[in-house]
Amino acid sequence: MMSDLFAAQQNPPERLDPAPGVVLWRHRLRDEAPALLAELPALLARAPLRHMQTPGGFSMSVAMSNCGALGWVTDRKGYRYSPVDPQTGLAWPPMPAGWRAAATAAAGEAGFAGFMPDACLINRYAPGARMALHQDKDEADLEQPIVSFSFGLPARFLFGGLARGDKPERILLEHGDVLVWGGPARLRFHGIQPIQAGHHPLTGACRLNLTFRHAAPAPG
Repeated sequence: MMSDLFAAQQNPPERLDPAPGVVLWRHRLRDEAPALLAELPALLARAPLRHMQTPGGFSMSVAMSNCGALGWVTDRKGYRYSPVDPQTGLAWPPMPAGWRAAATAAAGEAGFAGFMPDACLINRYAPGARMALHQDKDEADLEQPIVSFSFGLPARFLFGGLARGDKPERILLEHGDVLVWGGPARLRFHGIQPIQAGHHPLTGACRLNLTFRHAAPAPG
């Protein structure tokens, strides 16, 4: 069952703890990737990938969509979470139960018990696509971690400090890797270097990234 992805296994994946509040599992979801990604076509039929516009008027090189109760959007009005897809005017498609269970379990294994994501950003990186250094701070509850699943082509993840000018570390993310960060690392700047050309048997000539957040205000 998908909820058991982070339970005891015969060959547990390699776990790395590169910094306080940061956990990386190498190839954690490699075997489960086909089943997880099988959910994508139906989701993207309802909320297609698109190159969103930044407040400065630039088109993002990463093609994006969302699923869950909330979706992250950007346009000339700014960065924000919205319960509806501005492209269709409809609610974002529900987050697959297996995705949510895997993200919740990963967060718990990393020390962030009770994580229940209400937003999942779906990102497709074609060769040359990148993500500039930024902080994830549009969420109302910054006590909640970020959980990231990587599939397909490898990426160099830039993980900086709490100031934009801090020199970032470079972490290789490969197919099936799971990265969690929160606590003292929650507001560290991070990004993705340009994706190199290649081909993966499951995703083709791209990297797919699922990023889970709890964006709504904490109850009470």
